[in-house]
Amino acid sequence: MKFKIDENLPREFADILCQAGYDAKTVFDEGLQGKTDPVIADVCQNEERIIVTLDRDFSDIRTYPPGEYHGIMVLSVARQDKPLLINVLRRTIPLLNNQSLENSLWIVEESRIRIRCGF
Repeated sequence: MKFKIDENLPREFADILCQAGYDAKTVFDEGLQGKTDPVIADVCQNEERIIVTLDRDFSDIRTYPPGEYHGIMVLSVARQDKPLLINVLRRTIPLLNNQSLENSLWIVEESRIRIRCGF
């Protein structure tokens, strides 16, 4: 799986995913910081990447239908401090081995993951 880490998440996310054996880039890697959500979504589609973000706009299935994307992972956490975010990501990685994110929306919370598959 290939991931694109949004600018609202620590850059370390890409390193952690790469260490787990995945291909991960940040929006900073391509100079996409400050770009609109539709631009980021289009780039992810063109690169066949899963967007990983805190931006809840990506959880709107009318705007971003999961079946039309390689995958969307939205972290929905109470606090957005780096240690908590990294901990949530580390706890999510083992699940990637068992279930693909392709054509799915994952809303990742501290204690659960809600999955909406595409149609």
